[in-house]
Amino acid sequence: MNSKKKGNAGERELCAILAEAGVAHRNDQRYVGGIDNPDISLDVAGTKYHVECKRAERFNAYEAMGQAERDANGHAVPLVVHRRNRKPWLVVMKLSDWLKLIGRK
Repeated sequence: MNSKKKGNAGERELCAILAEAGVAHRNDQRYVGGIDNPDISLDVAGTKYHVECKRAERFNAYEAMGQAERDANGHAVPLVVHRRNRKPWLVVMKLSDWLKLIGRK
């Protein structure tokens, strides 16, 4: 499977999990990405998150977060969700954003 197909399949898989939880939907402008156009739109308790989905064996958290921050464009909290083959999904976010999420800052 090429990387683009793997990425698109990862987005669909992650979106299905988040949609089942009732917190997300896939962006209508599929496969576009970019500024103010997240892979997946996520809204939790009125807070919007810009979800950058990464489905790859090699992963650089700081590079992915940098992309999510640029693309969120200050309009949403940047969030990266990553998964390798046969591994669980992981969530990457800035500590300051996580503290706000749990109501500690």
